[in-house]
This record gives sequence, C-alpha cells and structure tokens, in this order.
Amino acid sequence: MIEERITVERKVLSENDRLAAEIRRRLTERGIVSLNLVSSPGSGKTSLLEKTLGALNSKLKIALIAGDVQTENDADRLLQAGGKIVRPIITGGACHLDARMVTKALEQIDLEEVEILFIENVGNLVCPSSYDLGEDMKVVTMSTTEGDDKPLKYPAMFRRSSALIINKTDLLGHSDFDLERAKENARSINPDLELFETSCRTGEGLETWYEWLIRLVRDRKARDAE
Repeated sequence: MIEERITVERKVLSENDRLAAEIRRRLTERGIVSLNLVSSPGSGKTSLLEKTLGALNSKLKIALIAGDVQTENDADRLLQAGGKIVRPIITGGACHLDARMVTKALEQIDLEEVEILFIENVGNLVCPSSYDLGEDMKVVTMSTTEGDDKPLKYPAMFRRSSALIINKTDLLGHSDFDLERAKENARSINPDLELFETSCRTGEGLETWYEWLIRLVRDRKARDAE
C-alpha cells in the first residue's frame, strides 16, 4: 500500500509540474510577474494584498487568484479593496492549490491586461511547498503572533521561497516572539531570502514592499525589451 501511494503521488506531482510549466510559459511570454503567496492561517496575506491594491492599483495592472478551502471571503475582500481582476478558487477541502486549479482560473483572465499576478494560496505551510503553480517565486508570510521558530518547523517552505514577509510588527512585545531570532532562523534555512517587516495596521514597512513589487515589474519589462 505504501509503495502504491508513493507511485500515485509521483504521478500527481508529475502532471502538476507539466501544467505548471505551461502556466510559466504563458505568463513569461506576456511579461507577467507572478507571485505565489503562502503562509499559515491568519498571517495577514489578504490584508497585505488589500493594502497593496490600495497603493498600486493605479500604477500596476494587477490580477489576483484567491484560494480558500470553503468560501470566497478572501476574494470578496479583494474585490471590495479595489481589485479589478479577482478570481476565486475553492478547493473543497484540499490543503493547497495546484496547477490544474490555477490553469482554470487563468482561463477567466485576459492576460494582456496583467503585469503582475498574485496567487493567494491556502493557509498551510506544508502541502503548498510541494506544488509548483507556474509562479516566478513563492513569497512566504509569517506574523509576530506565531512562533519565531516557524522556519525551523517548516524548512521546505522557507527553502523554496524567494521572499519572507514578517507581518503584524505592531504587535511586537505582546508575546515572546523574537524578531531577530525569527530572521536568523529563516536565513539559516535560506540565506538568500528577501526580507520585509510589515504592519498592515500602521503601514510600517509597506512602502518597501510596494517598491520591490514595482521593481520586479520594471525589471521584467526591461529584460523583455532587450
């Protein structure tokens, strides 16, 4: 039984990788920057995207795919925040998005009107680490209401991510969370992580995040023009 389960899992991941490669090709051809936002539940991914829409909606052509287990609550929040292109994915209990789900969502998006695509994954630091969605990079979010040892508990996710957002910095001091230790733990797993410290409540650090996103889009356009 164990061998059969492993074989099935390999087939699933192989098919997922094939679809992810096709997604990546389509997005790259159109010069679209794509970010897969991953985290445990309650880290503030949706709040971060709401703030990002408010700040960059007039500067970048943004599309969002919002994954959730049972509801469209996050997608509704992003629409209310000003999202012009928002597509929900309800996994029906699955603990992650996969490339097949993203492929279907992209069929409902005019990619000619997109410069940057955010994929908000299901709140989980285990399953999503194994599934390529065709993104340019994973962006992992953790908050100061969690343990500062999260990177050590879920090394695969932090190893496969390109950027780390430590959110809810306005709550520092209200728990035993040690910011410097969290950063040290994360960089012990992945020394190349781009690191942001943010608070969606106070706005701290958000400008640096926005500037980074604008730079990603600008640099993609520059490479495509060469």
